[in-house]
Amino acid sequence: MVARAYTVAFQGVEARMVEVQCAVTAGLPGFSIVGLPDKAVSEARDRVRTALGAMAIALPSKRITVNLSPADLPKEGSHFDLPIALALLSALDILPDDVTQNVVALGELSLDGTLVPVVGALPAAMAAAAHDRSLLCPAASGAEAAWVGAAQVIAAKTLGDVVRHYTGQVPITPAEPGEVPPPSASRDLRDVKGQERAKRALEIAAAGRHHLMMVGTPGSGKSMLAACLPSILPPLTAIEALETSMIHSLAGLLDEGGISRGRPFREPHHTASMAAIIGGGRRARPGEVSLAHNGVLFMDEFPEFSRTVLETLRQPIETGEVMIARANAHVKYPCKFMLVAAANPCKCGYLPDPARACARVPACGEDYLGRISGPLMDRFDLRVDVPPVRYTDLNLPPSAEGSAEVSARVRAARDRQTARFAEHPTMSANADALGDLLDSIASPDSDARALLLRAAERFALSARGYHRVMRVARTIADLDGAAEVRRPHMAEAISFRLPDPAGRLAQAAKS
Repeated sequence: MVARAYTVAFQGVEARMVEVQCAVTAGLPGFSIVGLPDKAVSEARDRVRTALGAMAIALPSKRITVNLSPADLPKEGSHFDLPIALALLSALDILPDDVTQNVVALGELSLDGTLVPVVGALPAAMAAAAHDRSLLCPAASGAEAAWVGAAQVIAAKTLGDVVRHYTGQVPITPAEPGEVPPPSASRDLRDVKGQERAKRALEIAAAGRHHLMMVGTPGSGKSMLAACLPSILPPLTAIEALETSMIHSLAGLLDEGGISRGRPFREPHHTASMAAIIGGGRRARPGEVSLAHNGVLFMDEFPEFSRTVLETLRQPIETGEVMIARANAHVKYPCKFMLVAAANPCKCGYLPDPARACARVPACGEDYLGRISGPLMDRFDLRVDVPPVRYTDLNLPPSAEGSAEVSARVRAARDRQTARFAEHPTMSANADALGDLLDSIASPDSDARALLLRAAERFALSARGYHRVMRVARTIADLDGAAEVRRPHMAEAISFRLPDPAGRLAQAAKS
């Protein structure tokens, strides 16, 4: 007789169902696992054998064969321990067949039978719900997996608890969804002295999920401004929290007993590799662009990133997803993020200051910001210069308007966009609008359209730049509570789309 249990194998955010078949037959005693297992899965036989021994369950002197079907699908990770143990317990008639065949299990076994949490409990719960099965997982992963309300989640502490539950001795209460409070924002816009134009750019970017480029001298407050972004962003909706947490679950970042409604804020160092930013590695893990899904990717010292890394950002920015191609798999991850980049105007950093600039002005600025290609720069909706703060401004009283007031306007603008895109499930913010839909929602009045056409001719806007100005103008109108885009909204949007910072700063240095 062949006993069966079920688990999942991960391909990106997709969890594919795997049938664990176990047969105990006459022959030379042994324990083998087949079905394209990796090293961690092959070692499961020793963990399972020892864990059963700790429960005083002796394996028979027969041949034990475990097959992971489909056999051509690579099996990776230690989460196969628990389903292998369930299939073996069913083959030994310790657990009934109907129980193991109606549950999807994942979890790592320690040698004393304790269940160790593993990555991917949330996608596994989604797969279990799709196949009308319950989920069995370690206790530490229960609060995370229980967010999928369509599947019952049994979270056990030990293998012994699993046996007692399914034999009816000591039933385990189904897990309840857990929510981790987002970390309190350490920065408030009220702490930023001056920089009113940069604050306004942050507000517009947060309201419409627009990409933002900040250029300024060292110490002008670019990093501090970016650190204020979490304090003005609205919390994740339930659907967004589930999407984001599925990626974080696969990356092993959900280790606090639940998921968070706070938007991700990722800030990789400029020495990060392409695999770290885009994703990849031997197991095609999600990169920073995917971990920032529905949140912010802050890239400080933007020109210092390698050219290869910067150029690979172009497609994810445009499509909202990234495909990681490997010889044995093609894995797709979502990556709708808001890119916030910060850069110095030149290598020495003081291009606009004649008293401190180096001897290569203005060529040094053109060379330095020239590391950012034109097509990549064209994808930034907002470009803002961040001037140095004068020491006299540091003694001014705090601004009357802080993150709380700005956050209220951002949330109101996001609510308008949610209602606007209610019939378009793939869109949630103005930055997502394309084609005819963009024309219908951002159709400016006659004065605003005439201004946009003159600006497009004067500054030679590309088609992408033209549409990005329209999206930003629509967001500004949403912040203003206006039903249509008017001339002041369009004028402000165009002001953030002026020629690239390198050209303007070079002109300032020449003059």
